[in-house]
Amino acid sequence: MCLSKWQGYFIIMMVKLKKTANLLFTKNGKYGGNGKMEIVCLDLEGVLVPEIWIAFSEATGIPELKKTTRDEPDYDKLMNFRLGILKEHGLGLKEIQETIATIDPIPGAKEFLDELRSMTQVIIISDTFSQFAGPLMKKLGYPTIFCNELVVAEDGEITGFKMRCEQSKLTTVKALQSIGYDTIASGDSHNDIGMILASKAGFLFKSTDAIKAEYPQLPAYETYDELMAAIKEVL
Repeated sequence: MCLSKWQGYFIIMMVKLKKTANLLFTKNGKYGGNGKMEIVCLDLEGVLVPEIWIAFSEATGIPELKKTTRDEPDYDKLMNFRLGILKEHGLGLKEIQETIATIDPIPGAKEFLDELRSMTQVIIISDTFSQFAGPLMKKLGYPTIFCNELVVAEDGEITGFKMRCEQSKLTTVKALQSIGYDTIASGDSHNDIGMILASKAGFLFKSTDAIKAEYPQLPAYETYDELMAAIKEVL
């Protein structure tokens, strides 16, 4: 199983918790299931916060950086393309972090997360990077996030990236399922489809018409109220 050390600790913690309780208590004191613990797995960008690379594209005036996983399903290809553009324009981590500092969650996102976390366990599973995620997690109330890591030179140039593992979202969902958890997943892009299809229930959220047409079997929602209602139906 291709998980990092700290993610392994998280899974171990969950196993220990499962041994001590067959049912999940929520904050309102009610039982949270039928003997299985459930975890909601959410994408980050496009679901809870605006797309970082689109914001950076607008800040720098470089239209090529607007391309996201909605447009390019091959994440390695997409990231190598982005790194090439950054190198061409002499841009590094500092400039991207300056843009991230100006990004706020999508209106209603934190309230949605707060309510969801009062009912069940929630993990954000994202293909973003730890060097990007910190300020955004603070604004969202520090939810748990599994993400990746950039390789950064001393001068701030981004020289590469380290993925947690291949198909990291699907791998994480399967790892949680392997220790007895039901997963419920939602995202907006091509790289979310694996975890959505593999879960007990899955939903597209704020996705593109093309992706919705490609996966007509997946319920698709545009508002947090709609998504919350759908999640409550399957908890």
